[in-house]
This record gives sequence, C-alpha cells and structure tokens, in this order.
Amino acid sequence: MHQMIRTTKEHDGPLMSRIVAGAWRMGDWNWSAQERLRWIEQCVELGVTTFDHADIYGDYTVEQLFGEALALAPGLRATIQLVTKCGICLTSPARPAHRVKHYDTSFEHIVRSVEQSLRLLHTERIELLLIHRPDALMDADVVAAAFTHLQLQGKVEHFGVSNFSPAQFELLASRFPLVTNQVELHPLHLAPLHDGTLDQCQQRRMQPMIWSPLAGGRLLTGDDAVAVRVRAALGAVGARHRVSVATVAFAWLLRHPSRPIPVAGSRRIEAMREAVTALDMSLDVQDWTEIWTAGSGHEVP
Repeated sequence: MHQMIRTTKEHDGPLMSRIVAGAWRMGDWNWSAQERLRWIEQCVELGVTTFDHADIYGDYTVEQLFGEALALAPGLRATIQLVTKCGICLTSPARPAHRVKHYDTSFEHIVRSVEQSLRLLHTERIELLLIHRPDALMDADVVAAAFTHLQLQGKVEHFGVSNFSPAQFELLASRFPLVTNQVELHPLHLAPLHDGTLDQCQQRRMQPMIWSPLAGGRLLTGDDAVAVRVRAALGAVGARHRVSVATVAFAWLLRHPSRPIPVAGSRRIEAMREAVTALDMSLDVQDWTEIWTAGSGHEVP
C-alpha cells in the first residue's frame, strides 16, 4: 500500500491516499448496497482510502447511496477519509425551493449542508469540506465563521475549495486556513499549469486535488483531433514504459512538483488499479513535455 500524504505542510492538513476515489457517478451504477460496499472495500485494498463526494452528486443521491453501503460495515469508517463539497444549488425535485441554479455560501447553507452530509454518509465527521465553486456573492468572513463553527463542533476537520482562481483562493485563505484547491487538469485542459493555480500550491506547499484526470473519458475514447493526438502521445509513452494510456495520464499529473492528488471516478476496479500503478512510475521531462505538446498543439516556446 502506498504511503498516505498530507495535503499541506503549512496547516497540518488531512492525511489522504495518493489516489482518491470519486463517487460522482455512483447514482448511475444501479448497484445494491452490498455491491457498493464491495467497491469501497476493493478501493481500500488498493490503498485508495479517500473518497470524494459533493452534496449535489447524483441529483442529491450519492451521499446517501455511499452511506447506506458504509452502514453495512461500520468498522470500515476508521480506515477511510471522506471529502465532500457544498455551495452549488441545483434546480431539482429534491430541492423544490430552488427556482434557478445558483451558489450559496451563506453561514446557514454551509452548516445545513454539512449536517445533511453527515446524516446521509452515516458518519459523525468529515475529514475535508470544500466550497464547490467560487461564489460572486461569497462573504469571506461569513464562510470563515461557518468553517470555525463546524470545526469547533468536531463535524469537519479541514477545509478547502474547488475551482477557485488564485485570487479567489487568497481571499478566503486570508480569513481561514485552507488545505487544498480541487481543480480540473489533464492534457486537454492545461490552464492550471500556466494561470498561477499550481504555482500558488507550490508557494503554499499545498497539494492540489485534481478532478477529471482523464477528461471524463475523452482521453481514452474521444474522436476529436486534439484527443486523438494526445492519446497517441500517451500511447507512445505508455509503450516505452509498458503501461496503459490511462496509467500514463495519471503519471503525467503526478509528475508535477506540486504533488497533485488525482480523483479517479470509475466503477471498474481495474481502472482504479491503472491509476494506482502510476504511483510507481516516473516520467522524465521529455515524456512529460511530449504529452504537453500534444495537448497544447505546439512545442514549448
């Protein structure tokens, strides 16, 4: 099993597995609670002990599906870490009061969302809570007050954000210690490498979490010109290392000095294994740049 890591040295962040299991699509799997439990157990057997959630996943159903499975083996809770997010409000039959999709980072909404997540996940605490999207109406002092309240009550241990720009991150971090920024990054979306997001992570000695590391499957099956070009580059590197395209895609992320923590969201345990295999790889700078070049469409300046 691979050693776990702390997301940040500066604020003694939470321990997390090097690869995180994303439960986003669990609502589409149509599995029994026992089947869901077996997936959790198999992830843990691979050393993937951190599970990523959000209140809105599966139209507000995934936390409950996961919690039902976890309730079948309560002892398992001591071996895993739970991450969840709040702040997005979807229009849904599950939320009839929502007239329009919007963001809500009010004290009341954050606290209420966490209390519901705790109930649905059958747990007394969440290791890491993220604000899901930057909110133009976010009052940093109000969010900090909610975080402080939840931390003092023992309901949430650590806090971070998702999809925040460096400036948005700094605003909230000026009020409360944050331990990560979960962002999209893969060879088809290179912006965080160059817009200051990962520079900020290195500056703070804070490890980013990465969502959609395979571009939602586009890296593996996309038929557009850029996806085909990147897949060929990944395949060439994979052939030299004798690993799959997916494993190279994860290794490409892990090569960055900010030490990203990818979120792998697949029902297939073999796909989770491909992600974990990347932890034992080390791409050299030319391997890495070959893939970057395919994604950007040009060589480095």
